[in-house]
Amino acid sequence: MRQAPPQVASTVPSESPESGEGLDDHLGRAPDGYPADRTRTRFSRPDCGSATPVQTAPDAPRGIEIVARDLRRLRGGRCVLHDVSVTIRRGELVGIVGGSGAGKTTLLHALAGVQRPDSGHVLFDGLELYPNLGAFRGVLGYVPQDDIIHAELPLERTLRYAATLRLPEPVSRSDIDAAVARVLVALELEDCARLRVGDLSGGQRKRASIGAELLTEPHAFFLDEPTSGLDPATDAELLRVLRGLADDGSTVVFTTHQVHDLAHCDRIVVLARDGYLAFVGTAEEACRYFQARRTEEIYVRLDCAATPTAWAERFARHRHENGHRTGAPPAKQDPALCARPPAGFLRQWRALSMRTFETLVRSPLTLGILIGSPVMVVAMFAILFSPGTFDFDHPSPSAIAMIVFWITFAAFFFGITYGLLQICTEGAIVRREHLVGQRASAYLLSKLTVLLPFLLIVNALMLGLLRALDRLPGAGTMTYLSLGITLVLESGAALTLGLLTSAALANPAQATLALPMVCFPAVLFSGGIVPVHVMASVGAAISTVVPVRWAFEALGHSLRVRYLLLHGGSPLGPPLVHAYGNAGEDATGVYWLYLGTFTAVFLAAAWATLVRKCTRET
Repeated sequence: MRQAPPQVASTVPSESPESGEGLDDHLGRAPDGYPADRTRTRFSRPDCGSATPVQTAPDAPRGIEIVARDLRRLRGGRCVLHDVSVTIRRGELVGIVGGSGAGKTTLLHALAGVQRPDSGHVLFDGLELYPNLGAFRGVLGYVPQDDIIHAELPLERTLRYAATLRLPEPVSRSDIDAAVARVLVALELEDCARLRVGDLSGGQRKRASIGAELLTEPHAFFLDEPTSGLDPATDAELLRVLRGLADDGSTVVFTTHQVHDLAHCDRIVVLARDGYLAFVGTAEEACRYFQARRTEEIYVRLDCAATPTAWAERFARHRHENGHRTGAPPAKQDPALCARPPAGFLRQWRALSMRTFETLVRSPLTLGILIGSPVMVVAMFAILFSPGTFDFDHPSPSAIAMIVFWITFAAFFFGITYGLLQICTEGAIVRREHLVGQRASAYLLSKLTVLLPFLLIVNALMLGLLRALDRLPGAGTMTYLSLGITLVLESGAALTLGLLTSAALANPAQATLALPMVCFPAVLFSGGIVPVHVMASVGAAISTVVPVRWAFEALGHSLRVRYLLLHGGSPLGPPLVHAYGNAGEDATGVYWLYLGTFTAVFLAAAWATLVRKCTRET
């Protein structure tokens, strides 16, 4: 296989890089650090351990030539990327290095189409990237720092779902099988195919994330600190994979703070603090340029020897003095040639629904919450309320009102807890899949497809168990059907509210704080604890947008609570009815319309929030 350059530990040359003799002449390289001989070796496998090298053309057609011109990015009123210009040729392995706050990830995102720069241009084979982003997305691979595959699923299953979602139309089962098998072999993960992703080692998980991108055979790979947190052996193994991808023709760009990663690179891009371009060239040239005996010393030079602005000005002079040129512009291609139509809506919805279901049932903790919380709630109701509360001869007015309210709130609680963790736990996956054409509508609909049946079952079981325990009255089938529809509609509204909240959260930890913030208003403004007509005007207005209020009134109407309390013989009945005013007097269908409207509004808001979250960077 191709031998990586050794770790540089040479002495500092006597001549300065800004002297008459340029580094490019000294090392026999073209300006901007390009090798004079662009012939490279291609391997049949990324690790190239036993493969036979085959000589290929200098510019492999699979790769993309990337030209960045004067990229500038602002964040919070501060410039974090200062007019960076760099050219990356087809089939190169390029590392972006620099200290903390140097803008490595910002530059990578700009080059990968993830984060649009505020000014400047990114060209792919001579075409502007961002105006043609939809056409190029299908040929780009991007691996963020977070894993972009589900830890609960076996590796082969998660790759199969990724292939179903990413391979362009039309695609058959055999195409998916072939793509998954090819990736497993290429990354030497065949033995891990049936293992749960969460049980893989750090290096195997990173390779698995790369495998999800490799399914579509992208022309360019972008990776954000792929070796972070890996041990030296795993680090070297992963770099061999990236080296193999570049040798196979793809353009590979990654960020790193590990200096030993640079030995595998064709060239490195060095950024000084605040996103100033300090150098572009090979690792050996970088040591000569910064007058460093070892690559580690470059970081010290960047922090101590000069200001970031001075480093950028010095490199600009160096480029000019050494006759830097970009060469002939690459031939422009029709973006339609790169376009790969994404999977259709139905295929995405079906695959996402199956993945959501499998993810839930393979996660013991999640499944325990889905099943355990309704069981605990019903058990507490059985302990809290006495049997025969709805007895017409001896009704318990206050207990009746509380049973109706807490059943209503329980249905809301089930829905909100089911939805609250669905999106924020998959943030990195959702954002990455959105970049390759995943529809937010198909994603959200898949959540409803899987979770609504769960909610229907738990609400039906709750009603059935409470009736069997005599905590609910004996009534006809139509009455309980009406109760079930009300609770399912309310749970659906709560589920979509949970999805909306989850889409707005940055991480699962925030869900812990969000749960009481959503549940407290549902209790206080439901009209069950404090009747609506005795609330302050602001509280009454808030209650109109609380789904629990309308479900509470709907259940009271279906159970004929007003009639029971007025004619049940209890002296507390009439005062209690009057305390709740006209609650529950509307037809049940009116309340169903309210709850259905909440579901539609929350779902639309969740869609808008998710789309904005995924696209605000681009």
